[in-house]
Amino acid sequence: MARPIWNGVLSFGLLNVPISVMSGERKVDLHFRMLDSRDKKPIRYERVNAETGDEVPWKNIVKAFEYEKGSYVVLDAEDIKSAAPESHESIDIEAFVEHDAIAPAYYEKPYVLVPGKKADKGYVLLRETLRKTKRIGVGRVVIRTREYLCAVFPQGDALVMNLLRYPQEIVDVADYKLPGSKPAALRISKAELDMAEKLIDSMSSEWKPGDFKDEFRARLGKVISKRMKSKGVTRTIEEEPEMPEDATTNVVDFMALLRKSLDTKKRTPARAKPAAVAKKKPASRAKPKSGTKKSPHSPAKSARRRA
Repeated sequence: MARPIWNGVLSFGLLNVPISVMSGERKVDLHFRMLDSRDKKPIRYERVNAETGDEVPWKNIVKAFEYEKGSYVVLDAEDIKSAAPESHESIDIEAFVEHDAIAPAYYEKPYVLVPGKKADKGYVLLRETLRKTKRIGVGRVVIRTREYLCAVFPQGDALVMNLLRYPQEIVDVADYKLPGSKPAALRISKAELDMAEKLIDSMSSEWKPGDFKDEFRARLGKVISKRMKSKGVTRTIEEEPEMPEDATTNVVDFMALLRKSLDTKKRTPARAKPAAVAKKKPASRAKPKSGTKKSPHSPAKSARRRA
């Protein structure tokens, strides 16, 4: 079962609602390892000195800010710690705004707020009030050592918190050369506008997220499964680290299915060669390729025994 990011309170005014902050996203990307094409061994990345090329151990690495090309100011752990906000498990709502006042570009990462023990009443009170007034709570939250701007809003039976980007993180669209707002300047006729409106109306429907699938991932999964059944399979070199218990992702299930497919293939005996072929060309004593199992009762061995 997923574990909370942290447990704390959701505060607005003088009201405090105990909550648990749970991840609201699921990573489903396929993760690839980089191998050396010559021997299929994994490639590791090293921390090297740009001048000498020597590897640098972690204990000798410091953080620095490059204030101009080639000039740095070094910061130690205490410098960074002094700038970090005080760690406190609280979502402090500072204002309530219209639900459509925040542009989509500001939304960054979702979390689900789960009420703590005996906190249902306060939780539902805030949820239903936000729903009725069509408002979103905007506040601040500290996750690990960084303070974030956040928005709290109702979604079904849940209160969802979405981290927000700060204004300086958003590119102003005015920075780009864009066409003006007057269609007439581009000779767009009223008939064309009416036709485009009718097309949009004909394609309009209710938003159903489940109707949209990650088709690329599904197709790539089929390619990987097909490759695992072919001669392109490479034996496992290193065990992948286990996913933590609180990881909210179905990548583990996908990898389990792939490993199960590979195990099934390994348990299937290799197809025996005809005896006539074995007589003409005796089996080589060379070490079999990695990942290939030979049947203990193959016709080639029987031919050598009879000889």
